[in-house]
Amino acid sequence: METSSAPPATDPVHRVAMYDMDRTITRSGTYSGFLMHAARRRQPWRLLLLPLVGLAGVGYALRLIDRSRLKAINLRLLVGKRFRRSEIAPLAESYADKVVARGLHAAALDQIAADRAAGYRLLLATASFHLYVDAIARRLGIDDVLATRLDEADGGDHVHARLAGDNCYGEAKFARISDWLAANEITRDQAHIRAYSDHVSDHPMLHFANEAVATTPSRKLKKLAPAMGWQVVDWRGRR
Repeated sequence: METSSAPPATDPVHRVAMYDMDRTITRSGTYSGFLMHAARRRQPWRLLLLPLVGLAGVGYALRLIDRSRLKAINLRLLVGKRFRRSEIAPLAESYADKVVARGLHAAALDQIAADRAAGYRLLLATASFHLYVDAIARRLGIDDVLATRLDEADGGDHVHARLAGDNCYGEAKFARISDWLAANEITRDQAHIRAYSDHVSDHPMLHFANEAVATTPSRKLKKLAPAMGWQVVDWRGRR
């Protein structure tokens, strides 16, 4: 792999491999898929609200609402304003089974296995919801997860269809990564970091890494990566 602008750690104390999830490890986005999976199996009548989901998408495209608001609206429409974690957990597990069975890049799994064998601590950092990401991460043997959190204001088993904190995306994701490193007492000069992502929004994470890999990259990232000295790989070819 080619290195980014971050200097390599000499005999690093820590080795960390940071992975984005959607379209990096997975073949497609998982957020909409989970909402549809939950609606079909829990309350199929909610599928009648799909035109409102489309309308929210138009509002986002016109910049009338931001990405965080869009995610909360869609969750509220297709899952509910407030729901029990114990009710959604089995659906998260069955959705994770579905994703792992036929929704992953084989080459991504090979890279995860190689990083694990090389002694890297595996961190999954994604804008998708902890609600189901945790189940996917367990199946992949991921050590740590940073994902978008939902509000549990009344405690106990109930979850609300609103975000707790920032959407774990772009600069907000990198802030979460920085906090995670500090919490785990991992300093930059004592760590060797690998980072993998398909999207240009992960520029902060990729730039921070010693080894940055643009995986099956979006158009903007594919253009940026060579200028930054980042490796470009296409993980779509293997099934």
